[in-house]
Amino acid sequence: MVSQGAAERKARALRVEVALKTVTGGPASAERMRRVLEQALVFSSASLAAVYTPGDDGDLLCLIESAGVPRTLYGLRESYPVDGRSPAADAHRCGASLWLGPEQLADGPESRRMPGDVHLAALPVRDGDGGCLLAVSESSGGFDADDRACLELVAEAVSLPAPTEPDEAEEVRANSFSLAMDTGRVEVGDEILELFGLRGDEFDGRVETLLGHTVPDDLPSLMSVVEADHMSIGERELEFRVLRAGGGPHRWLRLRGRLLPGGEGHPARLVGTVADVSTLRSGVTDVARVQRLAAALATAGTVRDVSQAVVSALRLPLRADRIALAELENERLVVTVLDPPEPESWPELWRLEWRTEWPDAPVRTMPTLAAALREGRARIWPAGSPLEPALADVGPGGLAVLPLSAGGRMAGACLIGWDTPHDFGPDERALLTASAGLVGQALMRAHAFDAEHELVGMLQRQLLPRRLPKLPGAVAVARYLPATAGLEVGGDWYDVIPLPDNHVALVIGDVQGHSTGAATLMGQMRTALRAYAAEGHPPDVVVSHSNRLLMELETDLFATCCYVEVDMEAGTAWCVRAGHPPPVLRHPDGVTEIAESDGGPPLGVVTQADFPMTPLRLVPGTVIALTTDGLVESAEMDIDTGLDRLAHELSVSDPAHLGLVADALLGNAHRGDDVALLLMRYDGMAVRPLREGWTVWRVPEAARHARRFTRRSLRAWGVPVDAMDAALLVVSELVTNALVHTEGPVRLDLTLVGTRLRVSVTDNSPRSPVKPTSLGWEATGGRGILLVEAMSDTWGTLPVSGGKQVWSELTLEG
Repeated sequence: MVSQGAAERKARALRVEVALKTVTGGPASAERMRRVLEQALVFSSASLAAVYTPGDDGDLLCLIESAGVPRTLYGLRESYPVDGRSPAADAHRCGASLWLGPEQLADGPESRRMPGDVHLAALPVRDGDGGCLLAVSESSGGFDADDRACLELVAEAVSLPAPTEPDEAEEVRANSFSLAMDTGRVEVGDEILELFGLRGDEFDGRVETLLGHTVPDDLPSLMSVVEADHMSIGERELEFRVLRAGGGPHRWLRLRGRLLPGGEGHPARLVGTVADVSTLRSGVTDVARVQRLAAALATAGTVRDVSQAVVSALRLPLRADRIALAELENERLVVTVLDPPEPESWPELWRLEWRTEWPDAPVRTMPTLAAALREGRARIWPAGSPLEPALADVGPGGLAVLPLSAGGRMAGACLIGWDTPHDFGPDERALLTASAGLVGQALMRAHAFDAEHELVGMLQRQLLPRRLPKLPGAVAVARYLPATAGLEVGGDWYDVIPLPDNHVALVIGDVQGHSTGAATLMGQMRTALRAYAAEGHPPDVVVSHSNRLLMELETDLFATCCYVEVDMEAGTAWCVRAGHPPPVLRHPDGVTEIAESDGGPPLGVVTQADFPMTPLRLVPGTVIALTTDGLVESAEMDIDTGLDRLAHELSVSDPAHLGLVADALLGNAHRGDDVALLLMRYDGMAVRPLREGWTVWRVPEAARHARRFTRRSLRAWGVPVDAMDAALLVVSELVTNALVHTEGPVRLDLTLVGTRLRVSVTDNSPRSPVKPTSLGWEATGGRGILLVEAMSDTWGTLPVSGGKQVWSELTLEG
């Protein structure tokens, strides 16, 4: 009694034999071999099949034909040495089939080239001088017994075409061409000229004339075929579009060619055929569409990019009515793209029961889909198949489910549905199988890309200021745009640092490169500049100290920086540049200028570098613009042109809406690099503080002199006499404390804003005063700070250059 499994294997073997007999009729040719290889994709788990035969010299096994996924994705070479260590050479020499799993491949010489999760079959070819058939499978179990039997039949059916070179004197066939690779002269048949919309008397014999009739987007891939530098010996296939006269829809053409090596007296030639493939024809595996999908997925960075590439590559060629692509997250399917996007195009259940705008649901609610995901193979259900409601309405005329797997795990699923009964030919099955493997790998990469991109974005947000401070007499806005090319975080940064006495520092900088190292160094430089500025150093010293710090970090990176300190009361500013573009000023009348100033080298280049300061004069209404080179410099635009353009765009803007100005300036930004932009509009202070300062002499009467200076200043400011007592007591205690506990100069500063008085005493000791926790009746000191605390609304200390400042604020009320 024959078991059910044995019967199924026998039936499958019969189907393979019948299919091979159908496609092997006629003489041996490249087209016949391609059709034979396609059967390996249809009847086994192979996603790629390729034939290698000995070359002219017999030293190499050369690729002559392949079908399925592009071989470069699996690291297969163009040729292998016959006497070398490779599965192809071993199968050719020993005449026996090899079935290699990931473990055996990891120990072999090709381990660096091939992914770690594939299975490889190498079967000898008996025809002619021999050779081998290579097949690759991404199935977790590799090639089972049925797959192996199928591949053995395919290897036996391979019939190698005799190597022929067309006679140069022979007239080119109607659908053929012959291109001389050295001169670009091409002979084409009448059918090809008709496909390009040309008459025989209009064609000048130049390949450039034909290329001029192609769609510009397809030129790069087409040039890779017709340029000798990009060609290698072997068959090539490519689909491209040509423009129709009168602006009609583009016509799809398929080029199949082979590069023939040159010899003495004649150049290398590309010979082949061009055919019209505007529709996906029955009996033809669309390898070019798989290659185009692979190219699109190679540049797809995000999950949504992958989904859109799948829709563009499959829906129109398959004439599908709808496509959905979903990620598998734990045990839920989360749909990322629906095409068409209109809700009414999809099952009513999706709109009623699933939670979100993009449907998601547990896989267990769709048993048919869950079974397909467990098996890991593409499943096709024709019209009328009994399916659960969530799937039946996706494809009432036929439904294809592509499990998307990669690296031994399931990444998601692609659902393709038709409304009218659809006939699934072997060409479509091969296309769907090959596409599933490509999309699964791309989806895994994109998911990792999205996760890393979110991590990078979070890192960037943490390193940049969360919000800008409110400024006295000014408004500041900032913008940051990451580069669109690449993933790694950049080193651009900006900062606005409030300083004492109504000063503010505007900082913008750029660390070399795009990496987490550059971002980390950016965070260190931003912190260092802020710390040095808070110590009260002038701008040149702040930048110089930061340069010295960067040199001591012993990093290979450098940074550029522009530091502008603005005195909000006086309307003046000092600018220091370290290899960075200068500020751009917009005056109230709309006139702009680029603040030409002497600058020093980038930070981290020269240890003993000079960073000169340049004065800037501000009037109310002046806008200061600081930016990184990503906004003003690109491969197509030098920095001088970019600064001029920035100045012009700033001049025609309305500074009353500074946020809109920043958005407009970034509208035309070249996104090949990060861009940071910092704008500040100086409005001037409505109420200017009254200030006086005095250097305290170290004499016995110093405290009395300080009180006399304070009384005289307050009287000049119109403060009532009866409101001065608290201020005089605070001045006396702070000055006495500085003279007793420190050495060197002591300075007293008074600032009055309305009725708010700030008393500041600066000395050269870094040690802050300590408030005593308890005082005995016999103690002779320590009460001064307690008195200051009692009389002040608030008080504190802050470090300044070379020492500290103790300050007190109190309200003067008569």
